[in-house]
Amino acid sequence: MMKHVHTSFDEAVAPIQDGATLLVGGFGLCGIPEGLIQALQRSGVKGLTIVSNNCGVDDWGLGLLLKKKQIDRIVASYVGENKEFERQVLAGELEVELVPQGTLAERIRAGGAGIPAFYTPAGVGTKIAEGKEVRTFDNQEYLLEHAIKADFSLVRAQYGDTYGNLIYNKTARNFNPMIAAAGELTIAEVENLVKPGDLDPAAVHTPSIYVDELIVGEQEKRIERKTVADSK
Repeated sequence: MMKHVHTSFDEAVAPIQDGATLLVGGFGLCGIPEGLIQALQRSGVKGLTIVSNNCGVDDWGLGLLLKKKQIDRIVASYVGENKEFERQVLAGELEVELVPQGTLAERIRAGGAGIPAFYTPAGVGTKIAEGKEVRTFDNQEYLLEHAIKADFSLVRAQYGDTYGNLIYNKTARNFNPMIAAAGELTIAEVENLVKPGDLDPAAVHTPSIYVDELIVGEQEKRIERKTVADSK
């Protein structure tokens, strides 16, 4: 079945209302749905709960939504590149749940797979364990962690066909495949949209069953932090 292909980013995010929970793909600035995030900023939607590996930087990615105070709560594994994030947390303006990176990935994957919860040794004996069930298996303690699902999933792919099959570019694969599977409605921002049959089935990372809508857009692909050497 052909997926709906939006003609504008503003149209694509129009169903996202105040208070929605969003899963957003990417790692740092790699593989983020740039156009969809900018459209959310323009929409002015607020009270969002964001689940993502991190929250972008001050002037790009999810940092754009932070700047306009559109996010009330974020679930993430790393937040060290965003000064506005730090300011809002210290001022009590932003609720944060920090999750070990592997645990975050598995909670999202479980959400997409229909698994309600799982046990992991990550976080045992730390603040992360507070209030969580602990069980012992083979003489080792494990925490019960619950799956994560969301109202919407926003992902970015290098290639997509009109059926919704997606291929991600190298490390832009990161969190995108599992996030695509865990949203009630998944919108994929693709750089290149092709006809069914143009993609090698063996190369597809996200099957069409997980994708609901598509939007085509170019990417700036900003670099989060540059490391350069003297030209000697």
